[in-house]
Formats: sequence, structure tokens, C-alpha cells
Amino acid sequence: MPTYIQKLIEQGEHQMLDFKFKISDSKKRARTLVAFANTDGGRILIGVKDNGSIFGIKSEEEKYMIQTAADLYCQPQVNFQAKEWNVNGKKILEILVPKSKYHKHRAPDHCNKYKVYIRVKDQNIVANSILLKIWKYQNNKQNIKLTFTEPEIFLLKYLNENDKITLAEFIDKTKISKKEAEKILINFTLTNITKLEITEKMVFFSLLNA
Repeated sequence: MPTYIQKLIEQGEHQMLDFKFKISDSKKRARTLVAFANTDGGRILIGVKDNGSIFGIKSEEEKYMIQTAADLYCQPQVNFQAKEWNVNGKKILEILVPKSKYHKHRAPDHCNKYKVYIRVKDQNIVANSILLKIWKYQNNKQNIKLTFTEPEIFLLKYLNENDKITLAEFIDKTKISKKEAEKILINFTLTNITKLEITEKMVFFSLLNA
């Protein structure tokens, strides 16, 4: 009968699950920690290869590297729980990362610049400026005053006829400034008219109840 860890491995890597053969770079793992914390939480299984093969860990170094990632390279620090499991004589380290209420944890990119990461499928990606602004203003939604001028009316009509629209497409079709286009899309998202969707390759908006 499959163990708890084996059942997790059978799921494969996804938005809330990451496999790591070993921890050799605390900065890189910090990006995974903050991405989980900024999205829906998740877990890292250390001692498991990308293909799901169980290799196991052989020292306490992985624990130290993860703790270093959380303490030194996550701003603010990301909380996590660590559990050890024995699967067929091999030790697996499970790192449980809860969803953070703070939302804006940052970690260093490849150039050591601290950025906000989110989890999309099985990838850690940098949060775009619109998402950061939505997070910034989401506690002040009651102060939003919607107007329905030509660009807003166009947006509603377009999304009723099409599945999605990107910021660039909205700007191109309405000839308004990037600042104005962002404001409209952000306000529509905060008031639950549209939803922001992020994939590995693009960011777009669609009607929430479409």
C-alpha cells in the first residue's frame, strides 16, 4: 500500500508541490519558499528527483540550507514546518509552507535583486506590476469609484465577445495610456468584474462570471 509520501509523489509536481533531489543553493530555494507563501502554500519534498524517483537525503545539510533560505534570503522571513519521513529505508524531508497573509515576500533573482515570486503550475515566476497593485489596494476596495466611459464600455463588450484580453491589447484597441488602462483593469478586478489570470507565458484578464 502506498505511503503518504508515495501518494504525494504520484501527483507529480504542480502548483502546490515541488520535488528537489537536494538543496545546493539557498537563494534559489528561497524563490520557491516565497512563491508558495505568496500563492496558496505548498510543500517541497527533498530527496526526490523531478521524475519522482526517491533518492533520499544523507545529511542534515538540507535542513540547514532551507533554514538559511528562509532566514537570510526571504524578505520578510517565510515560516515553514519540516518533517522527516522514511520511505523504504530512505529519508525524505518534507517542507510545509503555509499561505501567507502578508503576500509580498521577496527573494533574490539571478542578479541578486529582490523580487516578489508567485507559483504558477510547477514554476516560480516574478509577480507582475498589476498583481502587486491589486494586492496593494485590495484592502481599500470600498474606496473605488467605477466610471463607465468609452474604454470601460469597450472592455465589457470585448470580454463578452472574447475569452480574454491582455494589457497590451487593451491599450492598443482603446489608444489610452498604460496608466489609465492599468487603473481600469485593476478597478474591475478589485470589484469582481474581471479576474486576473497568469500563465507561464502571459498575463490576461477575463470576465469573472463568464
